[in-house]
Amino acid sequence: MKIEVTAFPRAQQGSGASRRLRTSGRVPGVVYGAGKPVQNVELEHNALLHHLKQEAFHASILDLTVNGDKMQVLLRDYQMHPWRQQVLHVDFQRVDKNRKIHVKVPLHFIHADICPGVKTSGGMVQHVMNEIDIQCLPDDLPGFIEVDLVNLQLNQTVHVNELAMPKGVEPVSKLKHENPAVVSVQVPKEIVIEEEAPPPVTEIIGEVPAEGEEAAEAAAEGEKKEPAAEKKEPAAVEKKEKGAGKKEKE
Repeated sequence: MKIEVTAFPRAQQGSGASRRLRTSGRVPGVVYGAGKPVQNVELEHNALLHHLKQEAFHASILDLTVNGDKMQVLLRDYQMHPWRQQVLHVDFQRVDKNRKIHVKVPLHFIHADICPGVKTSGGMVQHVMNEIDIQCLPDDLPGFIEVDLVNLQLNQTVHVNELAMPKGVEPVSKLKHENPAVVSVQVPKEIVIEEEAPPPVTEIIGEVPAEGEEAAEAAAEGEKKEPAAEKKEPAAVEKKEKGAGKKEKE
């Protein structure tokens, strides 16, 4: 799949010129490499933004045309606005057909849902890598690397050196040496939710009652004592009457 990109020579440089360029709907950029001088270019913003949303645009040899001059390039870098859908700058690198290039390509995982580790053992596919850094000649550059999981068992892991690479393509030397994990099938960890324990009940012994409680208890005690006082009054009257009766008999 060939992707064609059109750019225009950019004469003015500097932050002020770049701001004015973005305001007009264009993106400043540079083209470098292949033993040639750096070339300042500008591109139509909306067309570039559309390209950036395509996976192949990031891992393909692009046909870049600048003022009628065609060249093959790789997208090497781009900057986006922090919150707007706006491209601020883009970098392209010229490629030499006779020299190997280093580029990251996406990994496409297939048959994940029918592999034994998932279908019969209840495991879950865990992606350690979603892209891989490879080296190859420009004409051998693949759009992606396919990873077939059809035979992957539970607790098994696929490493870099086990990937089926297209002809002329290999991982970069560091990955070949370290041979890191790419994908595995593992039993999903159980999520245990602990129930919140009820708050402890604290028993308070000898608690001092509040003022309102003291008043209520005092009133209650007063009500209990009043009947006793009423009972004593008849007894005192009876004694007086008996004393008065004795004096009359005398």
